Amino acid sequence: MRNLSQHEIGSLLANHCVAEDWTNVFVSERFSADFVYNTRFSGKVVLGHFEKSFTIAGGLVRHSGIRNATIHNCEIGNNVLIENVHNHISNYKIGDDCYIQNVNVIAVEGFSAFGNNVNVSVLNEMGGREVPIYDHLSSSLAYIIAMYRHKKNAIDSLCSMIENYSKENGSDIGTIGCRVKILNTGTIKHVRIGSYAKIVNCSRLENGTIVSNQAAPVYVGDSVIAKDFIFSSGSHIADAATICRCFTGQACHVSHSYSAHDSLMFANCKFENGEACSVFAGPFTVSIHKSSLLIAGMLSFLNAGSGSNQSNHMYKLGPIHQGIIERGSKTTSDSYILWPAKVGAFSLVMGRHYRHSDTSDLPFSYLIEKSDETYLIPGVNLRSVGTIRDAQKWPLRDTRTDPDLLDMINFNLLSPYTIQKMINGQRILRELREVSGETSETYTYRSSKIKNSSLRNGIVLYEKAINKFFGNSLIKRLEGTKFESIEQLREQLRPTHPLGHGQWVDLSGLITPKTEVERIIEQTEKGEVTLCQIEERFRKLHREYYDMEWTWAYSAMENYYSIDISTITAEEVRSFVELWRESVVSLDEMLYKDAMKEFSIMSMTSFGIDGSETEKLKDFESVRGEFESNPFISAVKKHIEVKSALAQELLSRISTL
Repeated sequence: MRNLSQHEIGSLLANHCVAEDWTNVFVSERFSADFVYNTRFSGKVVLGHFEKSFTIAGGLVRHSGIRNATIHNCEIGNNVLIENVHNHISNYKIGDDCYIQNVNVIAVEGFSAFGNNVNVSVLNEMGGREVPIYDHLSSSLAYIIAMYRHKKNAIDSLCSMIENYSKENGSDIGTIGCRVKILNTGTIKHVRIGSYAKIVNCSRLENGTIVSNQAAPVYVGDSVIAKDFIFSSGSHIADAATICRCFTGQACHVSHSYSAHDSLMFANCKFENGEACSVFAGPFTVSIHKSSLLIAGMLSFLNAGSGSNQSNHMYKLGPIHQGIIERGSKTTSDSYILWPAKVGAFSLVMGRHYRHSDTSDLPFSYLIEKSDETYLIPGVNLRSVGTIRDAQKWPLRDTRTDPDLLDMINFNLLSPYTIQKMINGQRILRELREVSGETSETYTYRSSKIKNSSLRNGIVLYEKAINKFFGNSLIKRLEGTKFESIEQLREQLRPTHPLGHGQWVDLSGLITPKTEVERIIEQTEKGEVTLCQIEERFRKLHREYYDMEWTWAYSAMENYYSIDISTITAEEVRSFVELWRESVVSLDEMLYKDAMKEFSIMSMTSFGIDGSETEKLKDFESVRGEFESNPFISAVKKHIEVKSALAQELLSRISTL
């Protein structure tokens, strides 16, 4: 960089430019004053060269340069267009090829952490579970900070590390990366903006970081107002969304006037029209309908129906109650839950519930309101075609494009996390039947009622799912392997990973042994790990999931079936394979029958409105297709064939032993 020449100063003055001190204006060797017009400079200003043009909507061409602006204490890269800044741009470093037009003010005033270390009061609006956000926060780390408050030393250490990170990465100079577009925007104060971001028609952004890059650009659109925020890579915030003290994860969509405050929203969440307050929204939480309120809850893989609502206070000590809806659940239209309550994984909530039930050990259930009572139907979602469809669509709807993924997400329906709950659920249901008698019409469990028939069916459904999981694990362990004797088969079944024993937990997407969470917490308490090392540990646990899963399944199978796998016989293996095949086929047949309901005469109501029954059928088939050609139905039938063939192949190999 060099000082301006006298000729260049003369050209700038002729172009109606002024400066407090021209000696504080530095330019690149290829700088030309021809493209700087009607601009005021103050403080130290560094200017690159202006040699390229931008072609905008409609084919209009605008040459790079600075026109109609006030620039204070800024460093501006090459081929940048800055035009029509109504107030000023102050204390910013702007990268190459940026397009900034029709803005009010872009400024940093004093030291800023750019949204890092903002405390977000999740779950409890009155405080106590605050999570300090920063621009590399993962759902798993946030889970530990929010939910392990009894580990005070560890939480204090984590908060201290995030505070230090914010100080080290803070500055009194803001940054705008390369190829950023800021157009028709109001106020931007104390905001760090990554490369390739687009900020178009936005109202106000204050104290935040936009983690944008070429692989995963961020879009901030019409009338957005955001304060104290982090927008992670690939996120899309638009259409009058209002955000205050929030972390928005990778590939999240928040739009259509959605209002969120004191909330964490992790990867692939989608929010429209409604409201979130003090919500811990794990990956794939979806709420897109008007009048839907998510409040003071921990959720993940949730689909909230229209008008879904929760309440976190009873007008006594204020909004202090919290609730948990475990992964994969759904709330139907106009559903309501009075916190505190806990809903088991992959459950369906229908109606209004005031009884503070806890169904965490009874996953894949329905919670249905009847006469102001909560009726629980255990395990019934295992035979629901909707549950399987959800499991298939989540991986397909993972739209993250950033190679540096923050949230480690396990999509499995059946895992040690859910199977351990089903084993507990079976025991609970059998104990209820034993204590209250087999002829009781209803049973009561943690403020919920269970009908006799529902209890019996729940035991059977859990049995099939448990058999399916253990069979899956066993067959996968032996798949593609060679063994010539039962001793070699036993050797291949022996676990090779030391981790996996005991209880498993869902760290908002990451399914992992609880022992490893406790080890991370212990190391954090001793000051032995950094934030980066903790996140790398999460990645390692995610990569090694299947090896750890088999370690857990091995010992769990021994306990569940009362066998010793180290001395398993060929006949016992054959029995396992047959049991697995029967369970898989049985569950698939239930899914098949459930899917048939979507093609029933009842479902054809409203089709063929002006025709006969024949025309109704033709109209239905033209819109919905035929049952047998439906892609999901074909997939179910194919699944039965593939699994049956897999079982037969293993049985043929075992037959030689």
